[in-house]
Amino acid sequence: MNTTEIVDVLIVGGSYAGLSAALVLGRALRQVVVLDSGLPCNRQTPHSHNFLTQDGSTPAALAAVAREQVLAYPTVQLRHEAAVMAMGEDNAFAVTTASGTVLHARKLLFATGIRDLMPALPGFAECWGISAIHCPYCHGYEYREQPTGILATGDTAVEMGLLIRNWTDKLTIFTDGPAALLPAPRQQLAGRGIVVEETPVRQLLHHAGYLTHLELADGRTVALAALYARLPFEQHCALPQALGCTHTAAGHLTVDNFQKTSVPGVYAAGDATSPMRAVGAAVAAGMMAGAMLNRELIFEA
Repeated sequence: MNTTEIVDVLIVGGSYAGLSAALVLGRALRQVVVLDSGLPCNRQTPHSHNFLTQDGSTPAALAAVAREQVLAYPTVQLRHEAAVMAMGEDNAFAVTTASGTVLHARKLLFATGIRDLMPALPGFAECWGISAIHCPYCHGYEYREQPTGILATGDTAVEMGLLIRNWTDKLTIFTDGPAALLPAPRQQLAGRGIVVEETPVRQLLHHAGYLTHLELADGRTVALAALYARLPFEQHCALPQALGCTHTAAGHLTVDNFQKTSVPGVYAAGDATSPMRAVGAAVAAGMMAGAMLNRELIFEA
């Protein structure tokens, strides 16, 4: 039998942005339920960086402390299940969970993240977040001055090559086929000592996610410690779109400076809304969303 509950704010997504918002709302005496499917995008990443006072902590450790602190507030609940349906309008939303529970909420916050779409390269998914990486600010220091690759082509290859050259001069761009580079940018890369390899890539060779070599289609192997890639993605959760939330051209949920989406009463924060994929950025966005949700509830009363 379905049960029905009423809360001030229902937060879909219990990672850093969602928990940060829940902390603010718990301290504002709001009745909050956080739904978490337990699939954070950084679950393979060994360490988190650039979050002041917690640099080098594991993502799991950060999340565990966050849950403990948030759940110290008696008006906040955390449920380990997924949201499967959402409907309604501002101050009258209904969300159904995988267990059949229907939660009614005045406001919604989606902190549901994104799903990276992996290339069809053997070994890539196993290395993703460990040695196949997306961000030099998150991982570049650990791989500084080590043999490093970039999986990209065209303008993206140039932009990433010039950026990552800051951390290592042992850099090769693997275009997995024709590079689509004009002479001028190709010369710019060469001038920085960046090699462009156009032979298709066959697979990533690794030990428990730590890259050792990249194997090319012609049988050659290139020793590498890290491989950067900028992957396409999709929204991890389809419910915001079902409610009518708009997206940017890149595919992120559209939000304003206060984390409001295009649908009244619906907010969003974290990786689902921004290319700045970092714990610190997610926490900041969640804090803003929590404060603005509470403010909206106060002035609507």
